[in-house]
Amino acid sequence: MNPTLTRLGTYCGLAAGALIALPAAVETVTGETAATSFLLGLSPALAVPLLVVLHLRQSDASGPFGAVAAVANLLGLGLFGGAAFMLNMGIFYLPEATAKELLQGTPKVALLGSALVFTAGSILFGIAMVRARVFPRIPSLVYIGALPALALAAPLPDTLVTSSLHVICGATLVWLALSLVRDRRESALSAG
Repeated sequence: MNPTLTRLGTYCGLAAGALIALPAAVETVTGETAATSFLLGLSPALAVPLLVVLHLRQSDASGPFGAVAAVANLLGLGLFGGAAFMLNMGIFYLPEATAKELLQGTPKVALLGSALVFTAGSILFGIAMVRARVFPRIPSLVYIGALPALALAAPLPDTLVTSSLHVICGATLVWLALSLVRDRRESALSAG
């Protein structure tokens, strides 16, 4: 696999995880702020390169199911990431009454649909990671449960539970990204 792509996917994964976990940890004390909302809005875009590299690393072991799972997760991440961006970068700044009015009807259905596609894709890709046994088992299993739970909790008010889910998801992405670094070092040692 291309080492530059692996490195970029790793860095993006570390950033995505940090931009999910750290603002959420701050929000447990401060509540949602413009700064934390901004950082959370950026994180899904940074997760895309990580997901691509994770799939490429395990593609031989995960086979056709892994390819379908990766595409489903990428589609879900694109949709849900767009929703998260809109909620954190736009809706957050509107008066509460305006935000509630905007998030009714078709927009509400679209947001829920994006969360469901992301949920299905995350479950499938997590299963592909567990079956392929390329990445550490714990973050692969957590991926199956925590990422879908985060998506389904998105419409709920911010609480300690939702912030904790963000921290767990961010830590999972960081762990998976770091496993790419370990794998790259092991490959270099065995080749040299």
